Amino acid sequence: MSATTAAPAPGPRPAAEALLPSPVPVRLVTEDGEASPGSPRSPRSARSAHARQSPQSPQSPASSGHREPAADRLREAYRQMVLGRRFDRQASALTRQGMLAVYPSSRGQEACQIAGVLALREEDWLFPTYRDTVAMVARGVDPVEALTLLRGDWHCGFDPTAVRVAPPCTPLATQLPHAAGMADALRRKGEGGVVMAFVGDGGTSEGDFHEALNFAAVFRAPVVFLVQNNRYAISVPLDRQTAAPALAYKGVGYGVPSEQVDGNDLVAVLAVLDAAVEHARSGRGPYLVEAHTYRMDGHTNADDPLRYRDDDEVRRWEAADPVRRLETYLRGRGVLTEDDIETVRTEAEERAAELRTRMGDETPPDLLGLFEHVYAEPTPQLREQRDQLAAELKDTES
Repeated sequence: MSATTAAPAPGPRPAAEALLPSPVPVRLVTEDGEASPGSPRSPRSARSAHARQSPQSPQSPASSGHREPAADRLREAYRQMVLGRRFDRQASALTRQGMLAVYPSSRGQEACQIAGVLALREEDWLFPTYRDTVAMVARGVDPVEALTLLRGDWHCGFDPTAVRVAPPCTPLATQLPHAAGMADALRRKGEGGVVMAFVGDGGTSEGDFHEALNFAAVFRAPVVFLVQNNRYAISVPLDRQTAAPALAYKGVGYGVPSEQVDGNDLVAVLAVLDAAVEHARSGRGPYLVEAHTYRMDGHTNADDPLRYRDDDEVRRWEAADPVRRLETYLRGRGVLTEDDIETVRTEAEERAAELRTRMGDETPPDLLGLFEHVYAEPTPQLREQRDQLAAELKDTES
């Protein structure tokens, strides 16, 4: 296929009903680690039982129609979630020790972070936000390089093309048009790749979100937009951002099919994302997934969440902890043993220790490196600024 393949011919417009998400979030595993009523592994006697309610929905979650991922993928998901949470705790500690300028924790959102990565193939791309460091590391980015931006050093810290992970984006939603463009480029080149674009609930209020969905839908770009709805845009609650029944409903306005899922149920998130990625990879265009989850810590280490949410709310979401839920479920199925759990925890501690050691290795900053890679060809103004700084540094040394 030519690298200049034209946009796909417009097909018949889908019926609005075909684009709508489930009326309540999809769930395959309850907060107690049991198969959700109606799920493929739920015993017949439990299919009519009343499921324990999730903090985000007053109704029984939908569960039918989604295939449970294979046991080996779920074991790997558990391993990555445990590693990711320990990494997150270590990064938060490094911030308190002054070794990071800032760190936005994703504790509580591990099911979204890891499922978003495991749904991809090697040839696919991940477009993360500033809160998705755990996903970046799971995708193959070196942990120290993943924290370079948050350390206040370099422009990115890693080679995006080596791991097919775009630089983490701090301005809300500005990575989404880039993700849609990358997906369209992959389609035009005939490479068969898919793009997974992360965004938070606050990002859905930005114009870039809507522009990206519209572009991706018109050109049938193979991109999956994963909204991690953690209930707050810093301190702004969801009901002050939108009056929509759910953020997933925003897809219908652009002709993008969508789904909503219990974002703390790894089994359900991975099943839904598998289906979304297959939809995109098969040439049917973009897909929007809203994962209902919760940010257990503050927006960053500089935030005081007690100013806008109470302890009772946090405790309700602690009961839906994604790591504990998956561990209980896999142990109950007999596919995760105590030895397996201990092995993963040991690996997590070893990796945390290695991260502490490597982050403690101070290297003299290359101040002139600030001017590298800003443009392919430096502008006269940039050269002038670099020469001025070089002169000042030389005077300081003499």
